[in-house]
Amino acid sequence: MALVTGVLYSLSEEVKAVVLDPRNEFNVDRTLTKNDVQKLIKLCVSRLLDAVNPSLDTIKMQVYFDMNYTNRVELLNEQHRVLEARLAPVSREITDNRARTREELESIYRKIVSYVLLRSGLGSPTDIKVVREATAALQSVFPQTELGVFLSLSKKDKERQLKELTMIVTGIRLFNKDCGKGGEGIDDLPAILNEAIPAATQPIDAELRASQDLAYRYTAVLEMMRESPHRNIEARLSMLKEALFNVRQHEAFLCIILSDVITCAQEVEMMDKQFAAQIEQLKNTVQAKSAVPTSQVFPIFLALANLWTSFQDEILLLSFLTNLTGSLQQFLGIHAQLFPDDVMESLLEGVTVKSDEQRIKETMGIKVNVSDFKEQEWLFPETTANFDQLLIQYRGFCAHTLAEKDGLLLPGNPAIGILKHKEKYYTFSSKESAYVFAQNPDMFIQLIGEKAKECAELIQLLELHHQFESLAPHSQVRSGDKRSVKPITKCDSSTQTDTHILPPTIVKSYEWNEWELRRKAIKLANLRRKLTHSVQTNLSHMRRDDSTQVYLLKDFGTQTKLDNSSNVPKPQIFLAGLRGGSTSTTCMVKVNLTRAVDET
Repeated sequence: MALVTGVLYSLSEEVKAVVLDPRNEFNVDRTLTKNDVQKLIKLCVSRLLDAVNPSLDTIKMQVYFDMNYTNRVELLNEQHRVLEARLAPVSREITDNRARTREELESIYRKIVSYVLLRSGLGSPTDIKVVREATAALQSVFPQTELGVFLSLSKKDKERQLKELTMIVTGIRLFNKDCGKGGEGIDDLPAILNEAIPAATQPIDAELRASQDLAYRYTAVLEMMRESPHRNIEARLSMLKEALFNVRQHEAFLCIILSDVITCAQEVEMMDKQFAAQIEQLKNTVQAKSAVPTSQVFPIFLALANLWTSFQDEILLLSFLTNLTGSLQQFLGIHAQLFPDDVMESLLEGVTVKSDEQRIKETMGIKVNVSDFKEQEWLFPETTANFDQLLIQYRGFCAHTLAEKDGLLLPGNPAIGILKHKEKYYTFSSKESAYVFAQNPDMFIQLIGEKAKECAELIQLLELHHQFESLAPHSQVRSGDKRSVKPITKCDSSTQTDTHILPPTIVKSYEWNEWELRRKAIKLANLRRKLTHSVQTNLSHMRRDDSTQVYLLKDFGTQTKLDNSSNVPKPQIFLAGLRGGSTSTTCMVKVNLTRAVDET
């Protein structure tokens, strides 16, 4: 996403450069027609496809630096924001946990140890030795038995306590490392920085000197060609000027980076002394004592943790500046292609190359005579407070030479006199240039603006954004500089307000009724004259609480009845002679065949 944004920003800058160039005859005060758009596309494509164009490389360098460089405060704030975002899931697992069992409490304690290691950056949470050392340090200030109190806190209080525990544990481990009793996985950041800063400064200094030397040679050739225009006709004047703008822009960026590296070195030197002083104070406080009040050592532990975090920040800053310096090299390859050493030697034959310091020394002791000007205000070092902090226009280059000699960049000498015109300050390379410019400053300022339209890279090189507000650098837009951004006339927005941001604070002892307060006051006053008595009798002085143990009855059953059965013989009785016979009378015979009971 950042790469796409950078490409689009670079294309937009190129389009603006083409539109502003008066040689392309675009009218910015009216809407572009269809033919204008086609012409603009054609010019932009041809310019972007030009492989030998120092002006295009300068614009690319400006866009790259503008998109990637941030000052130390913004960079560190962004790094801390990223760290908080990465730790948010781990912190949420701890603060939202509702552990109850022993296993759950042990798990959340291990998560706290991992959080402390991740936030402090002192070792890896996967290294068992580092984990053991961090756990021991944490248990000395936050034993596992206090987890219940910790879990009862609000979410914000939990997060605050986690950060405090991290800093205290960090201070303890740093002190143990200094005493030789621990420090597993902790790098010696002060020693690393003391070696890394000189190692980073030397390449930047070397690149800065190379760019300055190249700029001095280009300036000498351009001065020679203006004085004798028929000499070395084959050298293209415009290419030399564009190449000069390129190296001057590279020099300006390197000066910004080098200034940040110097600030980093100063911060490290100061923090080294503070860290040693805190360690010494802690040793004097602890000495051979087995127990020390927390009110004495905890503030020192917190100070050590803050200093160590600052060391880590300086490591990040130094790495960022080193990478940025190396990335700017890709925009300087055009010089060896256009003006190799043999070509430059032929151009410089018989020409004296002067550095910026030599040019300033040549004009030392020469000053503007204030009495020659009635309406202009001039400032001098000996009569102006904070003279070195004045914001000089055009990065300190001579304003008259820029306008009069078609963009030639010569350093201005503030000792000659600084012209204050419309609350802006201008320096000059010679007394004569100062006098000519002071006669009509507005005309020369307008000429410089017209020159910047032809060479769009001058807008950022000479810091002309106040004249071209629509071309404000991305860093100003990103930081919210309202002076260079048009106000937004309409926008959609919404806000959400919590019902109760702070926890309720209800004082149950509060009483609004005055008579109730009087009643309580009288009651308390009466209590002052009351005494409490207690009596102990001989019969009750040996009484105590006692308890007995009884066993409940068991469930059981008994059998009181026997179920049985018996079987009686089935009666079998037969009657014979009922049908009659040969005789007139009927003779019936009854036969009983039923078996006896005892036979069944």
